[in-house]
Amino acid sequence: MTHLKSILTISVWLLALCPAVQAQTNETKEENPMKEVCEFLKHCGVYYLATTDGDQPRVRPFGTAVIFENHLYIQTGKRKNVAKQMQANPKVEICAYDPASGVWLRIAAKVVPDERREAKVFMLEAYPSLKSMYSPDDDNTLVLYLTDATATFYSFTGAPREVTF
Repeated sequence: MTHLKSILTISVWLLALCPAVQAQTNETKEENPMKEVCEFLKHCGVYYLATTDGDQPRVRPFGTAVIFENHLYIQTGKRKNVAKQMQANPKVEICAYDPASGVWLRIAAKVVPDERREAKVFMLEAYPSLKSMYSPDDDNTLVLYLTDATATFYSFTGAPREVTF
């Protein structure tokens, strides 16, 4: 009976604690939505970036996401069609899915190129495998940050949740 009483006491304590833990988690998400979005993208590993090519949508996999100087950055090569498409129209959409949680993320944003060497170095340090293809001093490395971003988290079990940064 004492064992059962202990289990009940712990269960009641956990139930009382869960709303406090959930509130703390929500506060953290609300305080830094950019960090939450970046962590989700990193957790997924691969996300898909959509651009336009004239009147044709183009989608391809990406895998870089870092926060540098309070901006969420991605990276590509200047010689790629995706770079040319973002230069012609900086509006992009990003989509990522986490099958373990059943949550997906859609981001609508504009991209802004950052030609500074320190931004390129930061990205390449975060993703050392890119150093075999890119250098902060080459004429190909392109880092861009998202601006005017609206990110929406979706799942089949809850209402969508929108954050902006």
